[in-house]
Amino acid sequence: MPVGALEYHDRTKHSPRSVREGSHGLNFDNKPTPYKEYTDLSVRPLAERIRPPQQPALAAIAEPTPDGGSTRDGRLDLETVTTLCYYAAGVTTEITRRGRSLLFRAAATTGALYHVDLYVVCGDLEGGETNGGTDLPAGVYHFDPRTLSLDVLRDGDYRGVLASASGHAGVADAPLSIATTSTWWRNAWKYGDRTFRHAFWDSGTTLANLLAVAHALEHRAEVVTGFADRPVADLLGVEPAREAPLEIVPIGAGDPVSESDTVSADIDPIDPDTAPLSPNEKESPLLREAWVAGTLESGTEADAWRSGRPAGPIGTRDPGDGERIALDPVDPVTASSRPLHRTIRRRGSCREYERDSISVRKLSTVLDRAVRGVPMDVRSDDAPPLSFVDPYLVVNGVEGLEAGTYRYHPAAGEFERLRAGEFRDEAGHLALDQRLAADAAVCVYFLADLEAVVDTLGDRGYPVAQLEAALTAGRLYLGTYAHRDLGGTGLTFYDDVVSDFFTPEAAGQTPMFLYTMGRPA
Repeated sequence: MPVGALEYHDRTKHSPRSVREGSHGLNFDNKPTPYKEYTDLSVRPLAERIRPPQQPALAAIAEPTPDGGSTRDGRLDLETVTTLCYYAAGVTTEITRRGRSLLFRAAATTGALYHVDLYVVCGDLEGGETNGGTDLPAGVYHFDPRTLSLDVLRDGDYRGVLASASGHAGVADAPLSIATTSTWWRNAWKYGDRTFRHAFWDSGTTLANLLAVAHALEHRAEVVTGFADRPVADLLGVEPAREAPLEIVPIGAGDPVSESDTVSADIDPIDPDTAPLSPNEKESPLLREAWVAGTLESGTEADAWRSGRPAGPIGTRDPGDGERIALDPVDPVTASSRPLHRTIRRRGSCREYERDSISVRKLSTVLDRAVRGVPMDVRSDDAPPLSFVDPYLVVNGVEGLEAGTYRYHPAAGEFERLRAGEFRDEAGHLALDQRLAADAAVCVYFLADLEAVVDTLGDRGYPVAQLEAALTAGRLYLGTYAHRDLGGTGLTFYDDVVSDFFTPEAAGQTPMFLYTMGRPA
């Protein structure tokens, strides 16, 4: 019987003892390549021009997905695909260090190991204004960030397979869907069995970029977490023991797949050859079991899983009786207007903070814009901004907000004070004794009641809670780097120590994600 989500989570918790006793040297001779390289597939180049999304980053992360399909003259073309893929997972920065060229991608990922890949499933798309009239034929493609091109996996319109596997109307109506996968070994080389967590951390930050770009280009986009896993894996030609599908993001609407165009889920198998990731690739039985525990068998089961959840949030905590402090965000007219494309290219992962204060207005603005709810299939229509996680803050350097611990209530736009006092030493200890967290102006923890989530949504609820936290943190990244004097990064943590630190308010909850923010050194 596969290991369930709760057991997996418990077995992969960090503690001071586990980190001390479990640390091991890394074999850099066996480090996996951060790219998937097919050896025998044809390639289609993406558009010659990337269409930079000009909307301010703060607006792009704050606005809900359009109700309709694509409001930008109805245009969803090869240029759009290029822009979406590049700003979600493309190579945006090159740094030369000690004579070596280091390539960094658009979204933050654990260890810069880049184990999340994007696949495009589309109908026929036009080429766009600047692409010489070259169209993108219907097909299934893998995005190669090295060459900004698409590897051709299948020719023909296979959107019906995704529609059938998901049982989701938005997938059936979209001219384009992007599926994400995780290649386990690329991350497990360093992080071992925690990779299943990281799959949703890193796909979450990637999807934060993807959704922001889609919304900036005025296309409808949402995250579909419920689908039959095996048919999607078969469509993409991946074996889940090595690489497994994580999410589907339908983009645009108004181009429904007709029943006559729907390809049977019983499609011809493909197994394209790929270059080895490393000399000695290793598998983890625990990762495989954790993934299997949450799988769904059919689109009908996926639809029932999605529609059978109760209304409202799951496992979040009611407000307490602590003092309330209202957020003081900058209004949209005077807020930072840094365009989304420049924000994504500027984004990094801060490696050192000054212990200088940031303003409460900037903190308020970032939280206000970033924590407005994730467009996700399993959220109920009447759900508050966060459905599965609660944000808790350790504030050590915010001008205009007393140092202490807080809970953030996004629906009310208020901080609730929990404890007053400076907690820099504690902040560093919680985050695996890393000075970075101690020096940060703010540490934002997202905590979930996993027992409640899994009891309601089954083992597949575990990735949902991780994803909501990570995607929201991805938006915090973008909101932070929209300001020229702020920096941020995600860090890992001692799970139970964090829960104890925020108890009694967070009793029964466990951390999903930690994001830190401050003034970079």
